[in-house]
Amino acid sequence: MPVGTPTIPESITVHLGRPEENARNVTLPFLEYVANVASSEIYPTWPENAIRANMYAQISFALNRIYTEYYRSRGYDFDITNSTSIDQSFVEGRDIFENIRQLAGELFDNYIRRQGTVEPLFALYCDGRRVNCDGLLQWGSVELAEQGMTPYEILTYYYGDNIDIVTDAPIANSTESAPVVPLQIGSVNDQVRVAQIRLNRISKNYPSIPKISQTDGIFLQDTEAAVRRFQEIFGLTADGIVGKSTWYYIRRIYNAVKRLNELDSEGITLEEVTQQYPGVLREGDTGNSVAQLQYYLNYVSGFYDTIPPIAIDGSYGPATRAAVADLQNTFGLVADGIVGPLTWKTLYDTYLGIISTIPISYTEGNVIPFPGVILRLGSDSDAVRVLQEYLNYVARSFPSIPTVSTTGYFGPRTREAVIAFQELSGLPVNGQVSALTWEALTDLYSDLYNGQILGEGQYPGFETGV
Repeated sequence: MPVGTPTIPESITVHLGRPEENARNVTLPFLEYVANVASSEIYPTWPENAIRANMYAQISFALNRIYTEYYRSRGYDFDITNSTSIDQSFVEGRDIFENIRQLAGELFDNYIRRQGTVEPLFALYCDGRRVNCDGLLQWGSVELAEQGMTPYEILTYYYGDNIDIVTDAPIANSTESAPVVPLQIGSVNDQVRVAQIRLNRISKNYPSIPKISQTDGIFLQDTEAAVRRFQEIFGLTADGIVGKSTWYYIRRIYNAVKRLNELDSEGITLEEVTQQYPGVLREGDTGNSVAQLQYYLNYVSGFYDTIPPIAIDGSYGPATRAAVADLQNTFGLVADGIVGPLTWKTLYDTYLGIISTIPISYTEGNVIPFPGVILRLGSDSDAVRVLQEYLNYVARSFPSIPTVSTTGYFGPRTREAVIAFQELSGLPVNGQVSALTWEALTDLYSDLYNGQILGEGQYPGFETGV
């Protein structure tokens, strides 16, 4: 839940004491929690509009704790406490007022948010008699309800006019957001994108963390550098890999710099949580992610007799499913034919292990496999130098592709050449070199090179641009 847009958890785990106290945890359905808190915090005899307004605040408060992983990002195994000095009242085993039980069934999947943001509002509130605060005053809400205000009007009175009430939010199992497989060079998924967005925002407050040029979910050298510097600043093992501890520390600092657990939160925009990559690939899927999967499978099949070669067509059909199942059987995984994080990592690591024995250097007439890391603006490596050699060779026959300096640095000129090649080849035009672009380029390079080696009386069969 915490990576994307908010959902209502089926259950919530409450710590019966302050966070640091050695107390029990209680896990219960979220609806029951809402009814318990409302029965513990307010009186059932209050005007219904006041009760509703308070319940909206209570639900939003709890969802903010869950969505931002406030406690789990600090290493705790619960979502919220029952300490009224920092959270809200929950009394294990208490009687629930009937009218509040009915309202809880109606309202438990509703919450408050600021307009233009996605996270549940940290809806601070207090009783307004013994304790005052900057949020909703419980006894004050009774007076406003008696004056005829609606629940929404009561909420805007305390939280401002720029709030919405989200209704009928989806219900889902609440799971930890930390990646199952650590994020590192070569990882491509939404969790990478989330980490990139958070690191870039944190870097505004900690300028020594280098900016990540594109928050596109592709873990390249600039992401590794940002992760490593973050780890150095906060005393973590500086390995440039985002495991569970680094993930949650990034989450914790991100919450702090954005003030997500405060009323004046900077907020999370929809753009920040929109998912761009399917977390799982299965039969029926289509597109570039499937084609990239097929490229790796096809290459690995040349080294494992148990894995058949397949067509790289971007369509996850029965043949691809069978090849995935064969890969899973080969490496002792559950052979369900579905590519989840563990299957992807196994395939990717196997591919890297194979190509690690191949020198990354240009030899005229030879092609090397995709280096395993997407090349893009800012990349600096021997693989980029080889890419530039291939582009220059192809440019001799296709003048629409500009020639580039073979520096090993992926600058604007190299990006222009890649875009020109992608346009020429009918590939998705993004200026980045994935496995598909690399394969198309090396195939054309090989065809052109072999076409130059002519027998007596042969013609090249393509325009030379001379």
